[in-house]
Amino acid sequence: MSAFWIILTGSLVAASCGLLGCFLILRRMAMIGDAISHAVLPGIVIAYIFTHSLDSLPMILGATSVGLLATFLIELVHQKGKVQADAAIGLIFTFLFSCGVILISSWTKHIDLDADCVLHGEIAMVPFELWITESGLNLGPIAVWKLSILFLIVVGLIYVGYRPLRLTTFDPQYAAAIGVSTGFWHYLLMGAVSMTTVLSFESVGAILVVAFLVAPPAIAYLLTERLDHMLLISLLAGLISAVGGYALAAALEGAIAGAMTAVLGIEFIFAYCYYVYLRK
Repeated sequence: MSAFWIILTGSLVAASCGLLGCFLILRRMAMIGDAISHAVLPGIVIAYIFTHSLDSLPMILGATSVGLLATFLIELVHQKGKVQADAAIGLIFTFLFSCGVILISSWTKHIDLDADCVLHGEIAMVPFELWITESGLNLGPIAVWKLSILFLIVVGLIYVGYRPLRLTTFDPQYAAAIGVSTGFWHYLLMGAVSMTTVLSFESVGAILVVAFLVAPPAIAYLLTERLDHMLLISLLAGLISAVGGYALAAALEGAIAGAMTAVLGIEFIFAYCYYVYLRK
């Protein structure tokens, strides 16, 4: 049963990250997830300063809030400062991460507080963190419930906003000309990425989140030129990596997250070979 929960958790993270990652890849902002993982550190520290608690909920709220702030600042620097998107990402996440380090060294010297305690989870531990009701009913791993809700939110966002997201991704000038708010949909997408990154980091760790945000969409990008097909292929690639990665880890008795990421790498090699030697 542990294998089922681990594979399901990996699949849910892959699905949520892969769907959003398609839009990030097309907008040339693929590494925003990695940037957010560093930028949220001051949010964790501030949450502790106000609550004096290391519980997950205030930490996640603090981290998500600063993640949203990071996306706003990145867009501000990129649009108003005329700085390239990748440079803006590098500037903002290093600035916020540095602020977090300063806050830790100044305000929490005697507390064992680190981003690892909240965000850098381990997928192998998912089956052991159960949701048990007061009556003793076992509802399964807490992470699965969180990630299931997250997946539904992501699917709902894309279903409702598919047309404006597509327009603002491929032709923002045309979208603005016909009255679509490019800023609103950009920040809504970045907010979803921020929330997905923080919740997924807590459950499965840094390696998988960044890998799932980038690799499945990159694989899909090489295999199709249609956005709807890209979303579906990204989902399939993530599912294959979750199942295949767990099987590989079990066979080699190795790290599950590393194995799932390795399977993504193998999938990308096949997709690249198809793109170079067959599709062209």
